[in-house]
Amino acid sequence: MAGQEDINYNIKQLIKKAKANHADVRIGKKGVTDEVINEIKKRLKSHKVVKVKIGIDVDDRREFARKIAELAEAKLIEVRGFTFILAKEDDSN
Repeated sequence: MAGQEDINYNIKQLIKKAKANHADVRIGKKGVTDEVINEIKKRLKSHKVVKVKIGIDVDDRREFARKIAELAEAKLIEVRGFTFILAKEDDSN
């Protein structure tokens, strides 16, 4: 199980780094499009963690972030203000 612990540690380090950086993807006035979801998926594949900024008016930011996570097949890590962090789901399942 040491391998799994290493993976978790690496993801935690990536999440910590994402929190300190600016958003990787911004959801703007066009809203959630296939292009936005594909960009999130692409960044998750290459970076494992992505920070997204909400630039549109939504009623419930947490629910909005959950829907984006579901569409991008990712795990929602954190919602803070108008930004949220997604991580790639474990591929072992």
